[in-house]
Amino acid sequence: MIRVLLVDDQQMIRAGLRMLCDAQPDLEVVGEAGDGREAVTLAARLAPDVVVMDLRMPGVDGITAIGRILAERPATRVLVLTTFGDDDHLYPALTAGAIGFLLKDAPPDELLDGIRRAATGDSPFSQEVLRRLVARAVSARTEAPRPVAGLTDRERDVLDLVAEGLSNTEIAERLHIGVTTVKTHITSLMTKTGAPNRVRLALIARG
Repeated sequence: MIRVLLVDDQQMIRAGLRMLCDAQPDLEVVGEAGDGREAVTLAARLAPDVVVMDLRMPGVDGITAIGRILAERPATRVLVLTTFGDDDHLYPALTAGAIGFLLKDAPPDELLDGIRRAATGDSPFSQEVLRRLVARAVSARTEAPRPVAGLTDRERDVLDLVAEGLSNTEIAERLHIGVTTVKTHITSLMTKTGAPNRVRLALIARG
């Protein structure tokens, strides 16, 4: 069971997220917070596996809360869920320690997949955000990319779709294979390439 803490200053947003999570057999909402200060307190007391964190909140904002939560509980996975996908919100959140970054207009399945992936240590990003991260990393690269050897044709197919920002479910649909098979390929890709997360895999694909 994945223990989830919901953090958003809008009660309606939290209620919708709770309904979505409560309908899943593997997710348990252990608490809700309306601001960053309350989020830090509840994270310390409830020990959630994943904190779904808004960024713009009164008082202590989400970015500050991320840093404080991870300072106390480094193993906590913080998944940002925000309306604002610009660089002024993205990079400070990642610097603070957020493991993933999704936009609030993401489909419910993408959000649920993101929570599950965050719980396993993966880094879920909305397609638009992932593309921007990869583009920025490619433009800043000073070394020539190293070719990746030893990949199967199917692994290369999966790698290309990761670079497009597709979720595991979307990749499975595109390639007509099971989601579990996609996860297996991604694990293999990370092992073969030494990439710690999907962003690095996408960067390798773009190389």
